[in-house]
Amino acid sequence: MGMSQALISLQLEDPAAITFIDRLLDFQLRNLERMLDKVGDRVQLVWMGEDLGTQIGPMISMKMFEKIILPRHKKFFEAARAYNLPVMLHTCGSSSWAYEKYIEAGLTAVDTLQPEAKNMSPRYLKDTFGGRLVFHGCISTKGALVNGTVQDVEREVRETLDIMMPGGGYCLAPTHRLQDNTPVENAVAMYKAAHEFGHY
Repeated sequence: MGMSQALISLQLEDPAAITFIDRLLDFQLRNLERMLDKVGDRVQLVWMGEDLGTQIGPMISMKMFEKIILPRHKKFFEAARAYNLPVMLHTCGSSSWAYEKYIEAGLTAVDTLQPEAKNMSPRYLKDTFGGRLVFHGCISTKGALVNGTVQDVEREVRETLDIMMPGGGYCLAPTHRLQDNTPVENAVAMYKAAHEFGHY
């Protein structure tokens, strides 16, 4: 239905849209439960995706999040909890506004983490949620990786690790998949820097 219509349908709580969402999620949840029933002892985590923000703020209101999004996500957290599995949630954009509610619901880790988005810098995330969430990401695919030198990438990796490593709970990664405009030498520099600086 397109992004604009999807957001309008959520705002209006359009019955057809909500029914479609529930049927789709029910299919996904039943599929997850069947998979965990068969191979749950070999699964390391449950990964989910829900982009919640633009670069400057939330995409939806907290009221809408609590009424429509969170209750549906809780069902997946409960399925994972039944197998003692952590849940990682992919959240592009400015998404930290929802993390407290997610933590209460049982979320374990967050993925992508675009440091240039509002309240998504490594320092903000570590100071606000460190010890309560595992972080995966924070090396921007819009910054030094694409536009900088090898030295710029090394500096960004080191600065990010200096903030995120103390106390554990950080997996160094680009904010998303490495894009095709990333110079190979910069991609290699990111991983070399991780090996060089990613230990105490």
